[in-house]
Amino acid sequence: MASIGRGFLVLLGVTASDTERDAAAMVCKIAKLRVFPDEQGKSNLSVTDIGGELLVVSQFTLYADTRGGNRPSFTNAAPPEHANAIYEHFVTHARAKFRKVETGRFGAKMDVRLANDGPFTIILEMPQEAV
Repeated sequence: MASIGRGFLVLLGVTASDTERDAAAMVCKIAKLRVFPDEQGKSNLSVTDIGGELLVVSQFTLYADTRGGNRPSFTNAAPPEHANAIYEHFVTHARAKFRKVETGRFGAKMDVRLANDGPFTIILEMPQEAV
């Protein structure tokens, strides 16, 4: 369905309290993360600096809560209507910042393949007070 070159696979989880403002702020944060190597091999360049791309996939399972047993609860994930609206806002905002943004299909079962080139896999959460 979609593929990108060098850049980020963004697995986007949305909670009921997430807002369009949170989504826009997260796009800005992602654009500025300095995790790509510079000429000296130091993680000093952002995805924007390298002209990188984004693949954005909705991932409600990021909010799985397994503290109560062996079956995950997804009560912390936003209901589909809200999650899709925030997901779409995130993608729209990302397309204004990045040269290429591809997406998965919201709510669909997908086969996502990742070639992790480097040491970084980062969980970003936007604290409400930071927005």
